[in-house]
Amino acid sequence: MKKDKHYSGFEQGPIRPPSESGSLLIRVSRNCPWNRCTFCNLYKDTKFSLRPVDHIIRDIDLIHSYVEKINSGETPEPTTGPDEMASYAALSWVRNGMKSVFLQDSNSLIMKPDDLVTVLQYLTDTFPKIERITSYARSQTIARISDANLERMAAAGLNRIHVGLESASDTILAIIKKGTDKEKHILAGQKVKQAGIQLSEYFMPGLGGKKLSREHALETADAINQINPDFIRLRTLAIPKNIELFKDVHDGTLEPMNDIQVAEEILLFIESLEGITSTIKSDHILNLLQEVNGTLPGQKDRMTGVIKKFLSLDEAEQRLFQIGCRTGVFSQLDDLNNPRLRMYAGRNCEKLRVTPQNSDRIVAEIIKTFIWQADENITTNDLYF
Repeated sequence: MKKDKHYSGFEQGPIRPPSESGSLLIRVSRNCPWNRCTFCNLYKDTKFSLRPVDHIIRDIDLIHSYVEKINSGETPEPTTGPDEMASYAALSWVRNGMKSVFLQDSNSLIMKPDDLVTVLQYLTDTFPKIERITSYARSQTIARISDANLERMAAAGLNRIHVGLESASDTILAIIKKGTDKEKHILAGQKVKQAGIQLSEYFMPGLGGKKLSREHALETADAINQINPDFIRLRTLAIPKNIELFKDVHDGTLEPMNDIQVAEEILLFIESLEGITSTIKSDHILNLLQEVNGTLPGQKDRMTGVIKKFLSLDEAEQRLFQIGCRTGVFSQLDDLNNPRLRMYAGRNCEKLRVTPQNSDRIVAEIIKTFIWQADENITTNDLYF
């Protein structure tokens, strides 16, 4: 792991979970230490490095100085460069209430426990009103951390971890080069919960393709049942040309699933969740049925009811909803009952020349545009209502 000795100013990484949109982003490491997953291209051709603790402290101090100016009524006018980035980050954070912080990049818990605790304590000392500090982490990394160190992190302020479980099928995990297995996923999740830290586990519908769909749903549900995470977040698979997994599609190893098949897989997954109190979130643009949200067990029937309702529609209505949803017209199934929205969705179907024969391909092309690395011809900016 590389550490840079020279401080080059405030930094922010490329991503954060949608649920952290109002958070202050503090970069403690750069890129991904694993960087082999075949479904991800975010950090390819980059090198992983840990930022020195004193650099992270200087970032926090810089944010604090801008927050102080903003709260005193000043309008910061920094020069361009890292200071400008810090001033915008501080302003956005103040506007969002300064309640949460997200540690970047992909696996902050790979830091030495003492270093991470130092950063956490400095954050909470500098901003004592922070309510939540969150990070991404890999199961393989968490599994190696002692329970005592996880408890130290929790005591220092780390109170939510996002884990990209993706699948708990060992077959699929090997295919996608996840670098972990079902046993480690379960162990890591249980350790996080035992430490008193909230846990978000990410499930990626469609990741096993048609052949492994049932195994994907059942094995993942079984692991989740043993973990009982606070949140289960759905992230439907998309396959742009610049990810390694695209090669599996091209050579026929992976047969992609359409929206209908993915909905069936999610239904099987949710129906197989038993004995847990997790909250399911479909909070991502890649998901077709974003209204599938609720807390188990009480809202399970409502969530599965949404999926069953979609699956019960005739094919023409399913296509209309798919295109309407993917082009930003519809946000929930009941929007099909709105004549004006139906008209807009219908126009988009005509513009895209959607037919029963090409609808899956067109939907797949639209989905690829939701990932900024993709370079497809169809963009949602071309769709006028």
